[in-house]
Amino acid sequence: MNGKTVTGKSVPSWFPRGLALLRDPTLNKSTAFTDAERDALGIRGLLPPHVGSQQEQVARVLENFRRKPTALEKYIDLTALHDRNEALFFRIVIDNPDEMLPIIYTPTVGLACQQFGHIFQRPRGIFISADDRGRVESVLRNWPYRDVAIIVVTDGERILGLGDQGANGMGIPVGKLALYTACAGIEPTQCLPVLLDVGTNNEALRGDPMYLGLQQPRLRGPAYDELVDEFITAARHVFPGVVIQFEDFANSNAFRLLKAYRDRICTFNDDIQGTAAVALAGIFSALRVTGGKLADQKILFMGAGEAATGIAELTVLALRAQGLSQADAEKRCWMFNSKGLLVASRTDLQGHQRPFAHDVPPEKEFLAAVRALRPTAIIGVAGVGGTFTEQVVGEMAAINARPIIFALSNPTSKSECTAEQAYAWSKGRALFACGSPFDPVTAGGQTFVPRQGNNSYIFPGVGLGVIATHATRVTDEMFMASARTLAQRVTEADLAQGSLYPPLASVREVSAHIATAVAEVAFAQNLATIERPDDLMEFVKAQMYDPTYHAYV
Repeated sequence: MNGKTVTGKSVPSWFPRGLALLRDPTLNKSTAFTDAERDALGIRGLLPPHVGSQQEQVARVLENFRRKPTALEKYIDLTALHDRNEALFFRIVIDNPDEMLPIIYTPTVGLACQQFGHIFQRPRGIFISADDRGRVESVLRNWPYRDVAIIVVTDGERILGLGDQGANGMGIPVGKLALYTACAGIEPTQCLPVLLDVGTNNEALRGDPMYLGLQQPRLRGPAYDELVDEFITAARHVFPGVVIQFEDFANSNAFRLLKAYRDRICTFNDDIQGTAAVALAGIFSALRVTGGKLADQKILFMGAGEAATGIAELTVLALRAQGLSQADAEKRCWMFNSKGLLVASRTDLQGHQRPFAHDVPPEKEFLAAVRALRPTAIIGVAGVGGTFTEQVVGEMAAINARPIIFALSNPTSKSECTAEQAYAWSKGRALFACGSPFDPVTAGGQTFVPRQGNNSYIFPGVGLGVIATHATRVTDEMFMASARTLAQRVTEADLAQGSLYPPLASVREVSAHIATAVAEVAFAQNLATIERPDDLMEFVKAQMYDPTYHAYV
């Protein structure tokens, strides 16, 4: 257990005892410590005399959790549990994914980040500030575990659809890594959340007396790049072979950092590549309903940033695999941002946007762009709530018998439309996916069960596959394999009720399949550094952490 399993009659001297043991969340079992353990470990009398089971503890936690009146209070409750008993925390999350995942991650984590300084109780992860330049390695060595296999790092500049949250953004890597463990069984001590505090340009935060980050504008230019590079160099030195996931960096940094490091270290950007895979999987599922081919689709994105570009680029890769030229594949993808449709004549485009700016007249309104282009799918990833209006959805339904409408922005307040709106305005014909959870909707006599196009279907399995094979790189082909594998896990019964993704209850099984597909790519691309097991699926499953209590004596 976390490299500290103790068996037999004698307890080694290094093993914590007494209150130190009860205060170690990786080892604490609370009331489930047996009589023998209480005697051997010096905790008799420090706990009530009843020896309980993990199942009893689960029931107690759920009873109190479900009394909490708001999602934020539930988040605080689960965070406190995470801080005192990791195994119990993950047992509850794994066994109740539909109830727990929206609390520990989207949509509640967005509010938790906004309130981070006000609800802060106990530190988790490593904070590296701009003041730590020149000593980042020594900061990382303060982390108590040396078996770290994956780091999720953010600088807090583009948290979900909420913008610059500075040091408050730590909630994102903490939440992401909780999903790595819950959804794919990455050992908790192998997970390290990191916040690069380079300041914030959010003046409201800097004026908040409860704000816990640097009270200064954001670091920019060479000094910023030097800090990032020092962090990456130090992380790879302190934790050899570690996977580094970039998370919620602003567009201005996300693309160039991914480009700078993706061929040098084992890294990826989930906002670009993970979002791409989960969205493409949803399109594959939708095409099983329509009977159409990917090559016949025209996709219009509301948004032209990390998510839109990532989805478009992975879609182009899929189209290339089907025989289309690069140019023809790019013409299947269109983008719309705050200044209108991306067209070739615009002079304000960034490099990653230019392949999707085509030679057509400009359009300033999204509805006009829909009418002009007649897309088969619209995908919202701009973080601007309500942009898929009744007129837009109605136009999509007029153009297509089964319009593909993905409102992927989160949290819920940023959703382009709700599930109820999508089904009502399309008269029940929309093939809908969302970024935040929505309840089932009855429209036209049918009950639809919308499911999230949530990255938690993708990135945990990718991480598991890369870690299990000790792969040296993370490639686009791994994300393509993930998208296809996720789509294959969607049943006909799922599709019949309007679900383009499998149920969250199956996410660990999905992750195992995705990890196996990723591992296959790692071996095919000669990126794996272990000998190939005879049964790859069983090998992957054997790596997955199970949060059950272990006997110490």
